[in-house]
Amino acid sequence: MVTVTGTLRTVTLKPRSGVPSLEAELFDGSAPLDVVWLGRRSIVGIEPGRKLIASGRVSIDRGRRVLFNPKYELRPLGRE
Repeated sequence: MVTVTGTLRTVTLKPRSGVPSLEAELFDGSAPLDVVWLGRRSIVGIEPGRKLIASGRVSIDRGRRVLFNPKYELRPLGRE
């Protein structure tokens, strides 16, 4: 289990096996990490430039590090 704090670089909607999934790239200053919420089309506050703390189990998918359906906390705007 890991906890990562970083900034969302990109947020996109991509279907996986016919199921909607919201995918974001989280960058912590060392390496990007894909964060994927399966079955979601959008989540309020999940947008590029937003700071986020994400926790979960890191997997490798398509050669990239990824957290599927992580626990997360959005950092308050203006106090990031």
